[in-house]
Amino acid sequence: MTVRLDYEPYDLGGMTWEDAEEAIPDADFVVLPTGSVEQHSLHLPVTVDTLRAESLSRELVEAAPDRDLSMVRLPTLPYGYSEHHMNYAGTVTLSSDTYQRVIEDIGESIAEHGGERLAIVNCHGGNNAPLTLAADRIQRDHGVKTSLVHWTNFARDRLEERFGDEWGHAGDHETSVIELFYPDLVKTEKKEPQVRKARFEARKYTYFDDITEQGGRGDPTQSDPEFLEEVVAETTDIILSALKSDIEQE
Repeated sequence: MTVRLDYEPYDLGGMTWEDAEEAIPDADFVVLPTGSVEQHSLHLPVTVDTLRAESLSRELVEAAPDRDLSMVRLPTLPYGYSEHHMNYAGTVTLSSDTYQRVIEDIGESIAEHGGERLAIVNCHGGNNAPLTLAADRIQRDHGVKTSLVHWTNFARDRLEERFGDEWGHAGDHETSVIELFYPDLVKTEKKEPQVRKARFEARKYTYFDDITEQGGRGDPTQSDPEFLEEVVAETTDIILSALKSDIEQE
């Protein structure tokens, strides 16, 4: 029985150490996709954020040569900081301290092999705080210029234009992404408007089931994968422009 992994020439996972010895120092960016394993309501799999990171980083790296950028893509880090989803089965979380240290160790490894820049392409909001701290340490302790690219932030205007302001976790947006790249993983018969239980004004929720009944937000029945395909192309270009601009200012 043969198990096939679809590694492209830019994927570190398909390289030998001799390949990597040349590719990492020569790359404008080493790209680390980051996701999570956590509940995504009743209609989406627990790997949504990891699947998004895998697909959206691939789009980014494949388009990079059009901007005269070279990139090496690391294997997607599947686990993240998801403690706030632990009341739903299937969620697997690292502690924030552990997650931060894992990212720092990855950055240190890239530095050891001659990498000059690291672009973290993140697709899980819960990762943002420890990623920000890790990026600081990677830059200051190991001299690797680190860009934290939370993908959704670069697409926010277009997403709000189409889906309003309730398109978040397992809602209109994420359902559209999975329908675009992995349609067989969506339980279409389970798609339904998500019931909001509370809207806290001053404090943050403790666990996600404080604010949602099924586990998501927004209305997955309003998903639009064709629109998302346009947004992916536009957002990929925006992110590459930002990374290129940063290099030009060094």
